[in-house]
Amino acid sequence: MSLDLSRFHQTFFEESFEGLDTMESALLRLDPASVDAETINTIFRAAHSIKGGGGTFGFTAVSAFTHLLETLLDQMRSGSRPVTGELVNLLLSSVDAVRELLNAARDGRPANLELIAGHQTALEQALANKPSSSAPAPAEVNPGTTSAPAATRGWRIRFAPQAGLFRSGNDPLRILRELASLGSLSAEAQLPEGLSLAEAQPEDSHASWNLELLSSASEAAVREAFAWVEDECELQIAPLPAAEARPALTLIQGGKTEAARDETPTPPRARSGQDRRSAGESTGSIRVPTDKIDVLINLVGELVITQAMLAQTGANLDPVVNERLLTALAQLDRNTRALQESVMGIRMLPMDFVFSRFPRLVHDLAGKLGKKVRLETFGADTELDKSVIEKIADPLTHLVRNALDHGIETGAERLAAGKPEEGVISLRASHRGGSIVIEIADDGRGLSRERILAKARSQGLEAPDSLSDAEVHQLIFAPGFSTAEVVTDVSGRGVGMDVVKKNILALNGQVDLASRPGQGTRVSIRLPLTLAILDGMSVAVGEEVFIVPLAAVVESLQAHPEDVKTIGHSARVVRVRNEMVPLMALHELVGLEPSAANDRNLCILIESEGRKLALGVDDLLGQQQVVVKNLESNYRRVPNMSGATILGDGRVALILDAGELVRRLQPAVAA
Repeated sequence: MSLDLSRFHQTFFEESFEGLDTMESALLRLDPASVDAETINTIFRAAHSIKGGGGTFGFTAVSAFTHLLETLLDQMRSGSRPVTGELVNLLLSSVDAVRELLNAARDGRPANLELIAGHQTALEQALANKPSSSAPAPAEVNPGTTSAPAATRGWRIRFAPQAGLFRSGNDPLRILRELASLGSLSAEAQLPEGLSLAEAQPEDSHASWNLELLSSASEAAVREAFAWVEDECELQIAPLPAAEARPALTLIQGGKTEAARDETPTPPRARSGQDRRSAGESTGSIRVPTDKIDVLINLVGELVITQAMLAQTGANLDPVVNERLLTALAQLDRNTRALQESVMGIRMLPMDFVFSRFPRLVHDLAGKLGKKVRLETFGADTELDKSVIEKIADPLTHLVRNALDHGIETGAERLAAGKPEEGVISLRASHRGGSIVIEIADDGRGLSRERILAKARSQGLEAPDSLSDAEVHQLIFAPGFSTAEVVTDVSGRGVGMDVVKKNILALNGQVDLASRPGQGTRVSIRLPLTLAILDGMSVAVGEEVFIVPLAAVVESLQAHPEDVKTIGHSARVVRVRNEMVPLMALHELVGLEPSAANDRNLCILIESEGRKLALGVDDLLGQQQVVVKNLESNYRRVPNMSGATILGDGRVALILDAGELVRRLQPAVAA
């Protein structure tokens, strides 16, 4: 019997990359001064799983390299090899090598042999150095478990899987192979009384196993083989007295003995807590391709539009004559909104999806720069739409690198300034209204107003002394701007901060920066929770309706005629509480005739990139949530518009791009 294992490859790669992330985060937590045995075992289990999966699916390069890692980790967890900072760094770099091997296997390309060979040589050299026999042994993972007593020859094991074991992707024969690697194994498999092989259901696990393992391995090592199925079986482990073990693997039922054969390779194991179920239980989670979720979200969006059309039609009906119909429409509205929120929740990912990459980044970069830095994260469970979270990763990486390079001082500089030698970088995420705010802060030297102004002037930027601190800080977002004195592979080329700003603005977000000399810098990023749904203000211009993103709206007002002034030939401003704000008539921008009510001086005050603009409109129609449609993919790019939506009456309304409007009227010095 043969089995096509290629259908399991994607699951294997996904689980393996998750295992590498687990290894990396655990290694970064590993403190050589206070070794935690459970942390070492977490790393070992992840490496062990990758090695086993690589061997099962024929990825021999992955399996062979990870075997070296596993051997080194086994010496660490047994206490025969001390945990040192150099060893942790070696293991971290080896994780990168395994990731390269997995990427190559997944993409069907040759791996970077030079990279792999260098890491493999380093591991082999480390293993060639004999472990210290005097190294203190860490505490066992499971208190109370011991090595096999001197008077015993191994372990007697009773293993009775639940019926649904196969459906979770596990196989008893694979566990037996792992046990056999610990020593000499003999086993008996027993079927329930009265059940014949012909009557057995292939999707159920019927056999129970009586095992005898001749080995000096500890009970913890034996239990390790059952770690993935411990909640799906009955497991008993007891010391085995000195006696001969049965030499064969047999299947016993009703006195009849048959040879057991293993002809089918085992699919990848289920991850703990995911894609697993016991008999009678439902699956905790499933993997669904993102394109299927996107289709579902688009369909729900169309449903929301249809519901809005029905609601608008129902608003004109007689409530007495059509009471039942209007009641049903109200119920449809509630259910549609609930469905929309639930479906949008499917795309939500925790910020830990991004935050988890930074401990390694800070660890490596701080070492390269010779600085002591501690990373703190808050709100890692705050959720954000997958489409947004993937696009914010690069800007956050730029900001963290800048905080490390420019913000945090060297240890000597910090001590001289009366600060702790160790600097602190914090990442914080939180929900505020319909947005998420991400803050990157450091307790470093802060920004120098004088250096920024001098650098800006040397690059030909307009930078008068009258600029406020906030306006000076915005200068660092100018393309090519950098105050670094030396160009390195970390920073100094003037790319990064302008990319940060452009990427955030592309997500309909905004970025603000605050700094105090000698105390540190804080960058705040405000983003919409999702790009598929938008809270907006509906405004009328002539017979057309436009949507202004609510996140950009400061207030709406009706200006007094004496507050509107003309500067030069055509530029206009409006006074808003003693502040003169540029005024733009929306009908002029889009080339429409204004309505007769245009003389009411109705304005929407919007803000983007730290600057304000008053937008003159004919009427304010109210706030509403709209489904965003991409203009470029459905039509073409339209200046000053970020998208479109379909209104309840079937008409198309364009969504204004607040950032582009502000830049159009008043070009930013640092844009």
